[in-house]
Amino acid sequence: MSDVARRAGVSLMTVSRVINNKGDVNPETRQRILEIISALGYRPSGIARSLATKETYTLGLVVPDVSNPFFADVTQGVEHLAHSNGYHVFLCNAEEDPQRESALIQSLEEKRVDGLILCSSRLEEEKLIGIIANLPAVVLVNRRLQTAPEACDTVNLDDEQCGRIAAHHLLQSGHQAIGFLAGPPISYSGAGRRRGFLAALQDAAINPVDDWVRPCQPSVKGGYEAAYSLLTTHSHLTALFCFNDLVAVGVLQACEELKRRVPEDLAIVGHDDIPLAALVSPALTTCRVPRYELGAKAVNALLKRMRDCPDERSQIVLQPELVIRESAP
Repeated sequence: MSDVARRAGVSLMTVSRVINNKGDVNPETRQRILEIISALGYRPSGIARSLATKETYTLGLVVPDVSNPFFADVTQGVEHLAHSNGYHVFLCNAEEDPQRESALIQSLEEKRVDGLILCSSRLEEEKLIGIIANLPAVVLVNRRLQTAPEACDTVNLDDEQCGRIAAHHLLQSGHQAIGFLAGPPISYSGAGRRRGFLAALQDAAINPVDDWVRPCQPSVKGGYEAAYSLLTTHSHLTALFCFNDLVAVGVLQACEELKRRVPEDLAIVGHDDIPLAALVSPALTTCRVPRYELGAKAVNALLKRMRDCPDERSQIVLQPELVIRESAP
């Protein structure tokens, strides 16, 4: 800035006003300064600006698995809304590893991000509370805490409702022996879907066998392995509700290997309605989730927390929608 001011014969304050697009600068002077900035290749220093303003205009986003299309759509919602508000996003991939997730959050704190969006955290509650306590603003997506820090808001899906509507659909189709591939044991969303699923069965006077509910990795491989084991052990099961659509695709693979027809021998309901759900054969019946909206609302809540510091925590809950296709008509 000193070089620009010297070349233009103006003060540092005048250069600053031009760079920040503020008024009170003669149009001819403004144009001359802009031409000198271009000629010198000047770029404002983000580090210097953050030291002066105490803001970095960066947000952190941590997701469990960037290869999962669910989190890709959430990320798109986060990035679009952040960019439109002048913020850049550091995207971090925890790879379904709580220790890696913890290290990533600490790294983002060291980078002085203005706020953090933590999606589907796999950390235990006590550990999570401790690690986010020093961050200026946090929004949890697909996760709640019993005793959250004051600067922590949430954006969640109604996971219990997801479990209920999936189970109700299968029950109304005449199924009674229904299994559930419940995802990672430490998943907050999986626990919610399990509660809703079991409640719907109990409302229908069906007592599910504990072994009909199996944890699994939230991937095609995880779904295949869990389904193959479950269907081999309990061949009388006529339907499965799956933690997500990737798990459901794995179930399709297991059914092909076990010579079980879908939906004639086994009905399958997935979750998320990622694009792949409509492309596989048979196409998946699934619970549609507003994935982009989860990310966008998380940014809106985070910016409100950063700018307005509201006294009450924001707790946004979005609703799922059942999409009926060939795997469970």
